[in-house]
Amino acid sequence: MRVDARLDPGPEAAAQAAELEAAGYDGLWVREARHDPFVSLALACPATSRARLGTGVAIAFARTPMSLAYAANDLMLASGGRFVLGLGSQVRAHVERRFSMPWSHPADRMGEFVTAMRAIWHAWDTGERLRFEGEFYRHTLMPPAFAPDRNPYGQPPVFLAAVGTRMARTAGRVADGLLVHAFSTPRYLGQTTLPAFEEGLAAAGRSRADAAVSMPVFVATGETEEEFAAATAELRRQVAFYGSTPAYRAVLDLHGWGALADALHELSRRDDPRRWEWMAELVDDTVLAEFVVSGAPEEAGREVARRYAGLVDRLSLYTASGTGPATLARVTSGIRG
Repeated sequence: MRVDARLDPGPEAAAQAAELEAAGYDGLWVREARHDPFVSLALACPATSRARLGTGVAIAFARTPMSLAYAANDLMLASGGRFVLGLGSQVRAHVERRFSMPWSHPADRMGEFVTAMRAIWHAWDTGERLRFEGEFYRHTLMPPAFAPDRNPYGQPPVFLAAVGTRMARTAGRVADGLLVHAFSTPRYLGQTTLPAFEEGLAAAGRSRADAAVSMPVFVATGETEEEFAAATAELRRQVAFYGSTPAYRAVLDLHGWGALADALHELSRRDDPRRWEWMAELVDDTVLAEFVVSGAPEEAGREVARRYAGLVDRLSLYTASGTGPATLARVTSGIRG
């Protein structure tokens, strides 16, 4: 099992990437939130030489297959073949209201999005005429002046983020790997996500050995009781936030917590800044323990390895904001035994 790290996006990405690679992490993933993930990874490329560099995730539907094909191709070149394009769909409200982009049939659209990108890369690699016409995307113009030279490192591997079964099947069918959402549990992963992913792989004539599964794991830890309490409180709020999203409801439903999903969603819609604390209070210790690994650093690391052995190929640590690098190193040591 490979152990990756979360790279904070922003101007300090290069220095942090160098530090994390020196600490021995196998890969670095940067998410799309307040900063563009591709800019952060461009900064990280010359500061590293060994670690995989990936978007975890970039929002596919905020862009087009063509715009992402260019960005991913450039980062594959800049990283010397170490780039991984991790894509997520986001939810309808963000796609339509934050990015002002169309939303419909997300699993089908994502499958076509990836297929379109591969068609673009193929045209660049071979010089063949670009002819992609699908239900959602159409790419039929590629003059030589706009076509990059053949990438010596090949096409970037594509990982898809999935919570629901339809997107997991799509990932198995068209992608090189699956990015499991942190708002998951070992039970949901083993009983729902992975079987759907394997169905998609089988439909494409592939097996589980032909693709990778990566997951960020919630870990609440600390060097003191105060740090541990603060980390637990922060991750409890994060679980409550994710639990309020209708798209992630299936995870709670599997455990018989549908009423909690309803209550969290209702509170999230209230126009009151205190709602986030009220939501966190609804996530009791039983629920929290299913999503979050808790304990002293080495102990937490050993529990992460126990829970996810045989389920994922690589994982990263989703810790509270105040968790320092020395503590993360101790958790990682526990994972690696």
